[in-house]
Amino acid sequence: MLASVLIGFREALEASLIIGIILSYLIKTNKEKYNNIVYIGILSALIASTISAFLLNFLVGGFEGLSEQIFEGIVMFLAAIILSYMIIWMVGQRSIVHNLKNNISKELDSKKKFGLFFLSFISVFREGVETILFLGAASFASDSNNNFLGVLIGITFAVFLGYLIFVGSKHIKIKKFFRITSVLLILFAAGLFANSIHEFQEAKIIPIIKEEIWNLNPTINLDGSFPVLHEKGVIGSLLKGLFGYNGNPNLLEFIIWVSYLTGMMFFYIKYINRTQN
Repeated sequence: MLASVLIGFREALEASLIIGIILSYLIKTNKEKYNNIVYIGILSALIASTISAFLLNFLVGGFEGLSEQIFEGIVMFLAAIILSYMIIWMVGQRSIVHNLKNNISKELDSKKKFGLFFLSFISVFREGVETILFLGAASFASDSNNNFLGVLIGITFAVFLGYLIFVGSKHIKIKKFFRITSVLLILFAAGLFANSIHEFQEAKIIPIIKEEIWNLNPTINLDGSFPVLHEKGVIGSLLKGLFGYNGNPNLLEFIIWVSYLTGMMFFYIKYINRTQN
């Protein structure tokens, strides 16, 4: 059952945190009236992921192998692009910190409204499809009740963590909030880009070049369970869900991760220094 809890937690963690950050951002900038756009995105994603999961199961006999790899790669790549846009947008909003009270009446334009909707949608959609298909597969297993309950417990933990981010951010100064959330989103996006490359490599769309450049994953326990620091263990799964942690990356994955992280952090630090001068 622990494995099911971890799967549910990992699948829902990223989406919960991103949604929590988006809602916190809207509150911090006194634009709660746009919360409905986020909620509509979440609801649309839940409906779309349910339909997509059933269609994938019906058309291709499930969500395995090549279809899973290509789907994962595309959706992770799209999510990383949208997150990158949101990071740039949020960093740009730092310039209004000192004049925020005088600019509350400013509305988001239609593109930004769509950006809110699409980011909410894509964050929940990818995780929703995978979770629904996992639950469908679990229903045929001998311990299906435990699997189902475990996934639901994991999802509940992840949503609760996102809620804590949402509530806790109300007590954080807006400048500090922008800094923390921007760095978190940069780490999210870096992991998504690297993982999308991995999925395309698994589907043989992109060459691997060089297999794992190191392997930090501890040996699997004799009973078949994973050590806590293994990428499929308790802590490893948490890091993987948060930042795309990979205990044994190949060369191209590592290059993509470092390049994106370095580039975005350089942009972020440069912008902060410019606004402070």
